[in-house]
Amino acid sequence: MAENVQSMLAVDEALERILAVFSRLPAEQIDVADGLGRVLAEDVRATLDLPPFANSSMDGYAVRAADVLNARRDAPVTLTVVGDIPAGSAPQFTISTGQAARIMTGAPLPAGADAVIPVEHTDDAPQSGKYTDRLAAPPPPRIAIFEPSQAGAYVRPVGEDVQAGQTVLREGRVLRAADLGVLVGLGLPRIRVVRRPLVAVLSTGDELLDVHEPLAPGKIRDTNGYTITALVQGLGAQAIRLGIARDTVEDVRAHLQRALDAKADLILSTAGVSVGSYDVVKNVVESLGALGFWKVRMRPGKPLAFGHLQSTPFMGLPGNPVSAMVSFDVFARPAILKMAGRSLYTATAEAELAHPLQSDGRQSYIRVTLEQQNGKLVARSTGNQSSGVLTSLVNADGLLIVPEGVTEVQAGSRLAVRLLTEHFIP
Repeated sequence: MAENVQSMLAVDEALERILAVFSRLPAEQIDVADGLGRVLAEDVRATLDLPPFANSSMDGYAVRAADVLNARRDAPVTLTVVGDIPAGSAPQFTISTGQAARIMTGAPLPAGADAVIPVEHTDDAPQSGKYTDRLAAPPPPRIAIFEPSQAGAYVRPVGEDVQAGQTVLREGRVLRAADLGVLVGLGLPRIRVVRRPLVAVLSTGDELLDVHEPLAPGKIRDTNGYTITALVQGLGAQAIRLGIARDTVEDVRAHLQRALDAKADLILSTAGVSVGSYDVVKNVVESLGALGFWKVRMRPGKPLAFGHLQSTPFMGLPGNPVSAMVSFDVFARPAILKMAGRSLYTATAEAELAHPLQSDGRQSYIRVTLEQQNGKLVARSTGNQSSGVLTSLVNADGLLIVPEGVTEVQAGSRLAVRLLTEHFIP
């Protein structure tokens, strides 16, 4: 007898119920060196200007622009060199009319100067080798300028990059390498970021073996323990792989207790989510909290369990490897991102189907390859869509979404695709 799909939860309804349980985790303080990929927990406001002093953007000579307004190669302007300013120094002299000072890239502009003449525009330009090789020698007593200039030329002004009081990074930003450079420039050795979620991953079943164990009749290796852990880590969260719990109350309880002792923010388990086959985990979870069994109108991944152990959220994913990964992507991923203070955005694109498809009316996630053809994205099934065929995900560029209620999709139809590879992300 066909199952009544109306008795199941819609995908969006199930996700709404799950996300209502989660909120952003508290902040913690870390070294700025450890900030890559972390989420800022507060705005960062500059307390100083960057750069803090006007400096040269070129190796050359600091001058008064008014002195060289009429300089030409056939009629150079000659200035007296009164100083040498390497990077890291603080000049104590003033440039007056008719004077110049040799200056290196990044060095402070001396008082009185308002422009820099690149060394290439002077008679001090090297004939061969690097100009920096000549720095050991003192600057020439006089310098001929071959090109005119104007005030501000080749000068980085105070606050060109950041001005004091400016909000440079906003709360919720996922920190990148350039962000860390700005934070260091502002003199911030410690920053406040959202604590990374700690997710415990449990596999259940007497039939499971770990990767190092030899196969035996009726046994399979625990792929879910590794794939789900990797998905957790890919979101920037911390993962605890609890290993395999055998189908006994004592073993399940011992494994789940490890998650509670570690103060996990979420416990994920795989396998046995169908009603009637999950009694052991059900009994243990309900003895410590509560557990609800849902059927969701999606394919793959219809069975889903959700509840809590003490105060820790618990999610039971299907056991078939593709179902487990798709269910993670749809339900666990946004929950983890919400705890991490990250955007729940899912990269999608519209693709044209290269061949017809059939569905059973549930919202379906078809594993597809993608190819650019004549300016459009074309999707093709990876083949066998069984929820046990893990290579269908290995070969997939995305998950083509067949909406709920649709049973036939014609070739040429355009549908949304959840993107799995960076190559196609706009």
